[in-house]
Amino acid sequence: MAEKLIREGAKVIAVGRRQDRVDAFTHKHGNKADGISYDITESQDLNDFVHAVTTVYPDLDCVFLNAGVQGVYDFSKPDQVDLPAFHREVNVNFTSFVNISTAFLPFLQSKNSPTSIVYTGSNLAIVPAWNMPAYSASKAALNCFTLCLREQLANAGSNVKILEISPPPVQTELHDYMGLDKGRSLGMPLDKFCDEAYNGLASGKDQVVIGSIGPQDKFMDIVDKRRSTFEFLANMMRSP
Repeated sequence: MAEKLIREGAKVIAVGRRQDRVDAFTHKHGNKADGISYDITESQDLNDFVHAVTTVYPDLDCVFLNAGVQGVYDFSKPDQVDLPAFHREVNVNFTSFVNISTAFLPFLQSKNSPTSIVYTGSNLAIVPAWNMPAYSASKAALNCFTLCLREQLANAGSNVKILEISPPPVQTELHDYMGLDKGRSLGMPLDKFCDEAYNGLASGKDQVVIGSIGPQDKFMDIVDKRRSTFEFLANMMRSP
């Protein structure tokens, strides 16, 4: 997705925990990209990280949260469940996003121009996969968080827009636990996903749903009714 943004003319500050990959990315794109090595789960260093980023890049206007891990857990065999791995997955996919959002919001809110936070969610936030409870639950939590955060910022008249991309399975390293051949061939080709995600964001949508689980009309009916019911509750809670 970072490469797609660069092709469309954006300056990208890539953040990743693996220094070699960050270096390769910045070397490939020259002055169109900068890179920082940081592990988003290291919450004790988060404030220092945000201070460093916003000091070096005061024109930053968008934070794009795209990290994710996925595993399989079978609670019918509780003695075989790796609970530390389960909680690490929830931390990467949800808790770290909340932490980063909270840390960057004061900077983004202080600007006199529009800013945004973009979250990569999942269609499994709407319909969970039974064998991926950590991933499904963490993405469902993230979807709820984006709905609430968007509403809170809108109520406050904030300049910060909250955007969410909801992808289907995409051919990335997320599925490497299945084996490289199977995992890297599962789902939508990465270039196609990036094009659809970018086009959705560029169209002005605040929730970009790509693909579906099952028939698209039925899936989108669930998505739309859930959103409209959320907005009904939000309006009711705002009423005096």
